[in-house]
Amino acid sequence: MITYTEEKQFTQEQVVALFQKVGWHSAEYPTRLYKALMNSSTVITAWDGDRLAGLARALDDTELVAYLKYILVDPDYQGLGIAGTLVEMLKEKYKNYLYIDGMPDESKNAPFYAKHGFTILEDGVAIEIWNQSEELKY
Repeated sequence: MITYTEEKQFTQEQVVALFQKVGWHSAEYPTRLYKALMNSSTVITAWDGDRLAGLARALDDTELVAYLKYILVDPDYQGLGIAGTLVEMLKEKYKNYLYIDGMPDESKNAPFYAKHGFTILEDGVAIEIWNQSEELKY
């Protein structure tokens, strides 16, 4: 049985293991990743007992905009509706905000968000600067 919580009761090791399993570069910066999650506006986690099965992260300005940054699910748990539940929990939390924005890292994920009520902006474009260097890996 999967349980969900907004309590940040995960360890750095659990988070890094999850990010590694899905192949995300953030796992290469374990201290920074953990610190970023602990200082995020919202982190909702999905648990199978003491195993971290999924995670969603949002940043917000407390009034107008919530920005959905991460939704990831351990490959062993994909297909069970965990990602959808995490999105719906974020939508509920931020239902009184003017915007809930997101930027899927891969266009193949856009239909998933559309299924959950997000509009794919016809003239929008994703932007990013990736400051990748060894100095940033503290």
